[in-house]
Amino acid sequence: MLTHRPRRAARAALLASAVSVCLVAAAAPDPTPAEPLGVGDRLFPQLGNPGYDVRSYDLRFAYPGSNSRPMKAVTTIEAEVTHRLERINLDFAHGVVSSVTVDGEKAAFATAGEDLVITPRRTPEPGDTTRIVVRHTSDPRPPKDQQHGWVVTKDGLAMANQADAAHLVFPCNDHPSDKALYTIHVTAPAALTAVANGLPDKRPQNADRDAGSRTWTYRSKHPMATELVQVSVGRSAVVGRKGPHGLPLRDVVPAADRAKLEPWLAKTPGQIAWMENKVGPYPFETYGVLIADTATGFELETQTLSLFERFLFTEPAIPAWLVESIMVHELAHQWFGDSVTPATWSDVWLNEGHATWYEALYGEETGHRTLEERMKAAYASSDKWRAAGGPPAAPKAPRDGQKIGIFRPVIYDGAALVLYALRQEIGRHAFEQVERAWVHRHQDATATTADFVRLASEVAGRDLDGFFRAWLQDTRTPPMPGHPDWKAEAPTAEGKPAQGRTVIPAPGLGHGHVGHEPMGHGHVGHRHTELGHTQ
Repeated sequence: MLTHRPRRAARAALLASAVSVCLVAAAAPDPTPAEPLGVGDRLFPQLGNPGYDVRSYDLRFAYPGSNSRPMKAVTTIEAEVTHRLERINLDFAHGVVSSVTVDGEKAAFATAGEDLVITPRRTPEPGDTTRIVVRHTSDPRPPKDQQHGWVVTKDGLAMANQADAAHLVFPCNDHPSDKALYTIHVTAPAALTAVANGLPDKRPQNADRDAGSRTWTYRSKHPMATELVQVSVGRSAVVGRKGPHGLPLRDVVPAADRAKLEPWLAKTPGQIAWMENKVGPYPFETYGVLIADTATGFELETQTLSLFERFLFTEPAIPAWLVESIMVHELAHQWFGDSVTPATWSDVWLNEGHATWYEALYGEETGHRTLEERMKAAYASSDKWRAAGGPPAAPKAPRDGQKIGIFRPVIYDGAALVLYALRQEIGRHAFEQVERAWVHRHQDATATTADFVRLASEVAGRDLDGFFRAWLQDTRTPPMPGHPDWKAEAPTAEGKPAQGRTVIPAPGLGHGHVGHEPMGHGHVGHRHTELGHTQ
């Protein structure tokens, strides 16, 4: 049964705030001015909306086979009301709304900033469950000054919503603190294949032979943050196999490249087994890689179906061990970031630090570079990273319209360095206990930095508040336990690293670091891989 208490507690700590500009077209006028709201996230106060807890989304997209015009869509939201709501705010900023109903009755709606503001005929009261249906368009063409959402591929579309782009695709409560279940329907030309998070519905899918279309339906069995939703349409092959304990795996690749990519796809079962040995059972109902023929500059851990660029697997200049490490990075996110989701964006170091940690540990155990070697290099750069981007748990806010700007080196290798320091401080055995307890205790929920500090102190049997305060909040990197000889290089006068990462030319990509070694990270919000961005 879905537990809502952890995330309600996290959201209660956030305050309402204001927003920016929206492209949604209003219809029925509202007698009083609509106001934008937010949950008061320190980095993105305009994201999310207070007063309700989404239980489920039902998303319907009708893809016409072309990216030249908006597609028709319907978003249905089931939400539990937590405060009396004379108006219901949803995040939505890149589509045209044609109608809204609340509990079966037509509702007035307007726009304010990036919010769709709905005025229901009957005011929902705390404890009520309300059903909101929004008929709208979803536009694959990118809006000005916004990043991602729909990603155009050579043969269709994929989705990359991190950090705040889900509301460019569908109306939602676009903050990771409000996880929900999803059912996703995609109607597309019969020659194309549609995939989404979760497992396909076992019931027969609809086909309209006269129109030459087919409807695909997928359901998630575990709650998911809006930033982790994935929908892809294209000329794809879906490759199935079994993972550990019979886990159903499905990979989605360009059909023409299936044979070429198979050696990479075959590595996933072993990688899952490796991660399970480190932290415990895989947390979801399925897993797979989605390889898209597009140039994004990042990889992204969308839940149960991680997004990768085709280039990563076909460029001979990228070492095989590095490709595998990046695959493990995104896989590790299924535990750290997807199952256990940050309650606020300032907690994102818990995602990226852990994914980078297991990426680096995998590299060490497969014989390519020791963890200590990588951490020593990270320590040398840590003060520069902190000066440029802030401490790991108090990142500097990004520039307007550049929300993925929070995905800086300090939350990748800089945050992995914090985990290394913790292992040095409390010992390997206690550290491994913390890791396993973390993903078990907070599975399917949200968690904060304070939760991690509390757990580590509990396992260590002593108060670690001071240790974590220095490592996570200070502008200077503390001495490394067990390595008093390690030195951090001073930041430049501008507070930026003295030299950038190594860039590997990537056809079709603007850039891509293979940075100081392992591919650091990846997210469209995640890690800006060294090959671009990982996330």
